[in-house]
Amino acid sequence: MHFLCASEHLGEGHSRAFSVAGVALFAVRRQGQVFAYRNRCPHKGIALNWQADSFLDDSASLIHCAHHGALFLIETGECVAGPCEGEQLQALDCLEDSQGIWFKD
Repeated sequence: MHFLCASEHLGEGHSRAFSVAGVALFAVRRQGQVFAYRNRCPHKGIALNWQADSFLDDSASLIHCAHHGALFLIETGECVAGPCEGEQLQALDCLEDSQGIWFKD
């Protein structure tokens, strides 16, 4: 397992990018739960973000691809709007404990 960050460094309704063991990923906290995905849009296979740690739409309720405008559900990674509708982000195993947030590869 790889340590990502202390829990307080990923606030509610926020996202954050990480690179661990050659894997570009990001994590989002929604309703107290952490969700992690590979930072790769299924449409073109490129990173979702233009700016560091910026993966959410303006309402912070959906993951947003800055390149193509695709929108994904935070809880499942399913694309609900955009050029890759019906496809999914690659979910990654993570866990949170008293030390912080961990990526399980």
